Amino acid sequence: MLNLQHRIDLLVQLGAYILANPPEWQEAKARAQAVNAWFIPAFTELASNAIATRFLSRPVLESIATEYAVPDLPASQKTVGIVMAGNIPLVGFHDWLCVFLTGHLARIKPSSRDNILLPFLLKKLEGWKPMATMYTSFAELLKGCDAYIATGSDNSARYFDYYFNKYPHIIRRNRTSVAILDGTESLEELDFLADDTHLYFGLGCRNVTKLFVPQGYSFEPMLESMKKYGYFFDHSKYKNNYDYQLALHLLNNQYYMTNGSILLSENAALFSPISQLNYEFYQEKTAVEQLLQNNQGVQCVVGHGYTDFGQAQCPAWKDYADGIDTMTFLVTL
Repeated sequence: MLNLQHRIDLLVQLGAYILANPPEWQEAKARAQAVNAWFIPAFTELASNAIATRFLSRPVLESIATEYAVPDLPASQKTVGIVMAGNIPLVGFHDWLCVFLTGHLARIKPSSRDNILLPFLLKKLEGWKPMATMYTSFAELLKGCDAYIATGSDNSARYFDYYFNKYPHIIRRNRTSVAILDGTESLEELDFLADDTHLYFGLGCRNVTKLFVPQGYSFEPMLESMKKYGYFFDHSKYKNNYDYQLALHLLNNQYYMTNGSILLSENAALFSPISQLNYEFYQEKTAVEQLLQNNQGVQCVVGHGYTDFGQAQCPAWKDYADGIDTMTFLVTL
């Protein structure tokens, strides 16, 4: 078995490998895009580099290991089944990382939309340290595990609840993020907000899909700032979504605003379709805060006094999905 120091050393080596960006890693990223057209090079690069710098540095790993009192070797090594999503590149990496750092064994059911990148990186670990092979396996059916971590939709969560109810588990459901604007945002902050809404084509649970704005808010500066993502219109899947949503607005005679590549629609729903950003006017900011306070569908709130503009898609280790502390769950198995 690998003791804690060996596990940390391997993870640090993996982070350095990602940042070095050798040709074979570039080729793996290209293959991932061939499988899933949403994984364009810029976003795969962004996701993998964020993992390397935010999760795989030695100070971060040692700090987390100390904070959670991760043992050198687990007293009772468990097999943890992980059902991964595939909405953004390497979205399930953090779950695997937590399992590996705690010394447990991961049995992974990858998403068919993201089944290239993580297996490739884990092969590198095994090449550096053959004993790492025992820590991760892949399977279509996750039978016989001691605990489960499953990420999916509200619909799939019902099935996860049924199948995994007898075991220790974390089950994640649909989540999205919102922004509360007060009208005093600078042009720089609006530029950062464009990142919060557009990175990964808006497919992540930390992407802002709904804006709360004060009555009389002027949208022109925001739409102007979002023009930096105008190149999305060259992406056929994105453009097809935009054309479809635009057609719905026209057919329903529904008011909308656009800068040519994203639609702004007054809509009470927190979740918006690809290429559309919902907004809602408010009279009192406190009423919006109360509305969101206990809303289980909100992952992140961006705005003054909340997550900084431009930081929605820059989670730290402890910005756990659905607010459930994965490390505490694993070290107490």
